[in-house]
Amino acid sequence: MLNRRTLLGAAAIGPLLGTAAFRPAVAETPKDVIVMAYQIDDIISMDPQESFEFSGNEVTGNIYEKLIHPDLKDPTKILPKLAEKWETTPDGLTTTFHLVAGRKFASGNPVTADDVVFTFTRAVALNKAPAFIITQLGITKDNVAERVTAPDPQTVVIKLTEQFAPTFLFYCLSANVGGIVDKKTVMSHETAGDMGNAWLKTNSAGSGPFALRSWKASESVSLDANPNAMPLPKAKRMLILHRPDSSAQLLALQKGDVDIARNLSPEQIKTIETNGDYSLVKGTKASVLYLAMNQNHPNLSKPQVRQAIKWALDYKSIATNITPNIFVEQQAFLPKGLPGSLTDKPFSKNIDKAKALMKEAGLENGFEVTLDTQNVSPYADIAQALQADLAAIGIKVNLLPAEFRQVITKTRARKHELALLRWGSDYMDPNSNAQTFCENVDNGEDAKDRTLAWRSSWQNKELTDRAIAAVREQDADKRVRAYERLQGDLQEVGPFAVLLQQVEIAALRKGVTGLEIGPLSDSTRYVDISKA
Repeated sequence: MLNRRTLLGAAAIGPLLGTAAFRPAVAETPKDVIVMAYQIDDIISMDPQESFEFSGNEVTGNIYEKLIHPDLKDPTKILPKLAEKWETTPDGLTTTFHLVAGRKFASGNPVTADDVVFTFTRAVALNKAPAFIITQLGITKDNVAERVTAPDPQTVVIKLTEQFAPTFLFYCLSANVGGIVDKKTVMSHETAGDMGNAWLKTNSAGSGPFALRSWKASESVSLDANPNAMPLPKAKRMLILHRPDSSAQLLALQKGDVDIARNLSPEQIKTIETNGDYSLVKGTKASVLYLAMNQNHPNLSKPQVRQAIKWALDYKSIATNITPNIFVEQQAFLPKGLPGSLTDKPFSKNIDKAKALMKEAGLENGFEVTLDTQNVSPYADIAQALQADLAAIGIKVNLLPAEFRQVITKTRARKHELALLRWGSDYMDPNSNAQTFCENVDNGEDAKDRTLAWRSSWQNKELTDRAIAAVREQDADKRVRAYERLQGDLQEVGPFAVLLQQVEIAALRKGVTGLEIGPLSDSTRYVDISKA
């Protein structure tokens, strides 16, 4: 337990960082409290069956555990977590998981098969943004009672009705939506049949290293060590402070008010990389930055305009001059590191070709359009570069900067025209990106599956059918080739200009160790963070 002195010390950190005056001497954060500066304005909910944002998934990934998880160094391998072993029938349709004995939630309640069944039942019943990861397996609120069962307290059986690619079930179960929740605790806070959703937005009920103490939107997240975690975290508390400005992060790091800074600019990283008072932790993320073009806009719906935009952009200059070290050029929807990722770069800045395409579309005099973007660096800087590139072919771009969650909310409602966005893979399988960029089965406003294609009001039956077929392909080599072709064809006809892939670099004060930056949002680990 944290003592009163530690609690008061940690509580004092937040207000201090919010003041204009810093202590003249280097500050000391409490030794058993890790303080991290991070941009966390995208968080909408802390419910693992609802959370679908970058920093929200990172936090919940340290609160909840899944049945299994992929080996991040070799994603072809599946490792045990809450399930110690499992077996699948020869036809691939039935998998039986056997839980590890003796595991407990932060509440002290034992982790049982009933909790696992409840977790997947509430995922499909709530039908929040990440629910499709489970429903794509054919598990729905109408059949989940038959498809996911618990024959005894330590055994879970999942039955599918059709074959998918080998290991696909495991990848889906390892996604953030698969974080197992404490049924007894959650249901004790149910309101109006919401299965505890309102309560779990700002509370937690997991078995992971930490438990949620508090979350204040666009301000802070406080995590306490889970006394029942296996293994126990090395820190007693994690305090994550929303600091969108990289200069404020660096100053706080230098003053000793924070132990870790997560969003420093390339120039700031360069200034401290040879300073022995700091260390850098690097990780290539399975996330891409892309420009979305809403097909409800009459001009953006023209294929020549979509291609003109892709040929007008200076991808190399953006990566080299704006985002060195923190983003690298990538033009395909699969990030490097996932099976089937294309690494060739078919587009480069070609104003003459872009203008010719605009003329072919009957828009040689250009048009006006809005671009929604995050209001912080480097996204605001990238948006300005896109604005300048498109102006060269007659497209006047009006920038609409806002907090990340506002941009997300707007694009999920299909209210954008152009939008600069990030997409992170939900699990280590190419379907995670192929599905969302290519598939749009129902383009109606009340569609069940609201993929990125749906959000940009784009529907292509051929690519939809091919993406659906690829996830069922049993031959691994054929499956890789199918995804390679999908990426190339989407580059030619799709409403997305993929620009960059993220490389995250965190700066740590001397003596602070143990942060592990994973490729997926929910695979960044806090459990081993400590300071001397």
